[in-house]
Amino acid sequence: MKYYIIAGEASGDLHGSNLVKEILQLQPEAQFRGWGGDMMQTAGVQLVKHYRDLAFMGFVEVIMNLRTILGNLAFCKQDILQHKPDTLILVDYPGFNLRIAEWAKQHGIRVIYYIAPQVWAWKENRVKKMKLCIDKMLVILPFEKAYFEDKWNWQVEYVGHPLVNVIDRFKADTTVQAALPDTNLPVIALLPGSRKQEILKKLPIMLEVTRQFPQYRFVVAMAPGQEDSFYTSLLSPYENVSAVRNQTYALLKQSAAALVTSGTATLETALFKVPEIVCYKGSNISYQIAKRLIKVKYISLVNLIMDKLVVKELIQNDLTPQHLVAELTQLLQNSGRQRQLDQDYAQLHTLLSAGGNASANAAESIVKFMRSK
Repeated sequence: MKYYIIAGEASGDLHGSNLVKEILQLQPEAQFRGWGGDMMQTAGVQLVKHYRDLAFMGFVEVIMNLRTILGNLAFCKQDILQHKPDTLILVDYPGFNLRIAEWAKQHGIRVIYYIAPQVWAWKENRVKKMKLCIDKMLVILPFEKAYFEDKWNWQVEYVGHPLVNVIDRFKADTTVQAALPDTNLPVIALLPGSRKQEILKKLPIMLEVTRQFPQYRFVVAMAPGQEDSFYTSLLSPYENVSAVRNQTYALLKQSAAALVTSGTATLETALFKVPEIVCYKGSNISYQIAKRLIKVKYISLVNLIMDKLVVKELIQNDLTPQHLVAELTQLLQNSGRQRQLDQDYAQLHTLLSAGGNASANAAESIVKFMRSK
């Protein structure tokens, strides 16, 4: 069985790699080619293009890089046709993957989508086209099954959230070493994102906070797609700051708190039960457009899943060093807030655990689907 799999971000690389591992447990003879990252390559995917070459955030940034994006789409289509896979597995990354899905359907290629685009937040009109070009949709958020089935009359499959098992296994592993074994200071994690544009927007603001907390060690989780040299000039003016690479989970495991860019990292941090502040800042034009289009109350997955404000969100103009200092002080010193956060995190874990092992469930569903065709 030949699979072509496409993931365009760090989180997609993680979930795609675990999916590939589980499919290979069921189909040892399966072959994988695709787009992703180091983890997918290690899992057995013949990598065509790395996600570091694909990541563009914001409306303005996408327009500025439109020629590159269109070139990537054309190259991807050509590679799929040459490889002739039995099916296409698309992992999140909707701006790119939905275009590939529509094209693939026109060429008679079966399409499986794992981790649904967040159409419940914006671009809801995409669902009509998705129903036509996606043969099987696997969703990972508890409310998505009812959303698609009740509102759109589209039968989808809820497989659970893949992060739960990944993080539970990591936390239980007693052989994991601390990301910073040589520090006696309590650690605060800085997770500024994976794309260069978002890091440059948010990390300088996060770093300014460190001057007010000399009794803590601040540690930046460097993105897999960025070179060490990219961070050097940003970090050098600060005394109590260091950085780690490929140790984000080990870092969270030993952190007292975290400043986290919006996205999957907010959920990862919550599943490690680390108090966090969610940070978002984009170009002003992109933010103004998004503000008018996005229909949800919150930007973090933690708050969206819980349907209430569990973790503080500092968005655009509210993301300042002064606001971050005030919120971080509250997180570290307010015992009542910490107890409430512990309760909310426990409930979040229970909600997301209901589906079981998401990667194994998704693999089983995909293999069964392919054998039935």
